[in-house]
Amino acid sequence: MKILTVLTYYRPHTSGLTIYAERLARAFVKRGHEVTVMTTHYDPSLPLEEMMDGVKVIRVPVIARVSKGVIAPTFGLVATKLVWQHDVVQLHLPQFDAPGVALRARLFGKPVVLTYHCDVQLPQGWFNRLVNSVLDFQNDMAGRLANHIVTYTQDYADHSPYLSRYASKLTPILPPVELPVPAPEAVSAFAEKHRTKEHKPVIGMVTRFASEKGVEVLLEAMPLILKKYPNAQVLYAGQHQNVMGEQAYFDRLIPQIHEYEMTGHWTFLGNLSPVQLAALYPNIDVLTVPSLNSTEAFGLVQIEAMINGAPSVPSALPGVRRPVQMHGMGVVSEIGNAESLAASILEVLDNPQKYRGDVGGIKKAYEPDSVAQEYEKLFERLMKKGR
Repeated sequence: MKILTVLTYYRPHTSGLTIYAERLARAFVKRGHEVTVMTTHYDPSLPLEEMMDGVKVIRVPVIARVSKGVIAPTFGLVATKLVWQHDVVQLHLPQFDAPGVALRARLFGKPVVLTYHCDVQLPQGWFNRLVNSVLDFQNDMAGRLANHIVTYTQDYADHSPYLSRYASKLTPILPPVELPVPAPEAVSAFAEKHRTKEHKPVIGMVTRFASEKGVEVLLEAMPLILKKYPNAQVLYAGQHQNVMGEQAYFDRLIPQIHEYEMTGHWTFLGNLSPVQLAALYPNIDVLTVPSLNSTEAFGLVQIEAMINGAPSVPSALPGVRRPVQMHGMGVVSEIGNAESLAASILEVLDNPQKYRGDVGGIKKAYEPDSVAQEYEKLFERLMKKGR
């Protein structure tokens, strides 16, 4: 099967969406499919075309940025050629160019499947409201043109204004999650470097530094946590500097974070490779995902932590709460409530044995190969229906 995957950003850009797309594309290749990823040339230092883990990546030139998106005038021309050459088209939304690609797929008789990752809520301001309106319209057109839509969980779909309109062509498929098995010496070296045996318990947060991620909620919860555990520390993995569209948010919170850095209660780790993440998770006592709005649909990092034995404390957002609810490894906290977050984290820290789950079963359910098989069944059903 020749599969065309289309999304605005692809690796090495780091986000939950790009990680999902990369894992799934690699799994398709391992299962014998020919996979092409069509994306944008958002970073001029990257090649326009390359092979990555057996996946052919084609990057379309960009002439300008608009908010968190890009303008690529030749995107449609390249899409026409690639859609014609492939058997099925998979689009990752949100994406401005999705309806044009979906229309080409329908005209050429190729099944088009949307993987919908999250609703879009840009920061306040008249320009962002305009961008949001345009993107909502584009996503809606793509949904109308698509043969089928995939979401992470039914819980998220039931609460999404977008997905609820397309219940008749919706299938929940769990996201692909994988990490290298951490070497014992790597785990020990990480512990020594970051003094995780001295500064305990360790609270992990793995995400970009963005306003929707709820960093300020964790900051507000820290005094309550430190009151009971004076040596607790936060290890924050992910891009925290120069995040697109988030400088004002960073500038507002960094003075308070600096105070915790000075006392050893907060450490920025920066972007970590999969190997480095695999060494991080065994060194944390709990992961937290205190996200604030529906731009977070699941929180893949929760599963990464769980398959390494670390429980999670997410906010009660639809979709984001599901990993803990399904697997019992953690406690759900109230959205945006620092006292609730602190209480939930303390509950997990106080009762670690209570929140141990079936790590092997969780790992199997989210293996990229298992997820790819579910997509294959969907693709084959749509192709058969088309014929």
